[in-house]
Amino acid sequence: MTSVEVFDEVVTLLVRHRVKAGQDGAYEQWLRRTIATARTWPGHLGIDVMRGHSGGLTLFTCVLRFTSTDLLQAWLDSEDRQRLVAEAAPLLADGDQTEINADREFWFTPTEGSTSKPPPRWKQACVTFLVILPLSMGVPLLWKPLFAQLPFLSGYLASSVLITLSIVLLVVYVFMPRVTRLFAPWLNKA
Repeated sequence: MTSVEVFDEVVTLLVRHRVKAGQDGAYEQWLRRTIATARTWPGHLGIDVMRGHSGGLTLFTCVLRFTSTDLLQAWLDSEDRQRLVAEAAPLLADGDQTEINADREFWFTPTEGSTSKPPPRWKQACVTFLVILPLSMGVPLLWKPLFAQLPFLSGYLASSVLITLSIVLLVVYVFMPRVTRLFAPWLNKA
């Protein structure tokens, strides 16, 4: 029987870096080293990296998860991270932009100044399901014509990466912020 570790507190660190023109390759090498280093720190649960564009430059958004605020703070204050951030400084257009979110309910966090608690998890699951289900059915159909024209993208790994990345970006940047506002009265109802 395998044991599953459950953490009472999961802390999310968002790191946003706009990379100067022509520095993408150097930044990606730096990012690989940083990810490898972060994985060795106590409490590190994982990292997701999303690439986009902002103001004509490549924007990397990294989401790191730690088991506690203290362990995340230890990583943020560490000599390892300070050294890595100093190495990346010449590559970045806006410096090291970080944001800490101590709530697991990332989209369901009450507005600042609100005294309400996050909605029950079953309501969060319902709203998330309503967003992801249509995307998981529709996004592959949208990619299908491109896969037909470019067979090298239609392989299992390449198509899975493209479809999953599309769904994640649509969920995070387009649909969840709007849907949680739309369902706010129901989500916040006791």
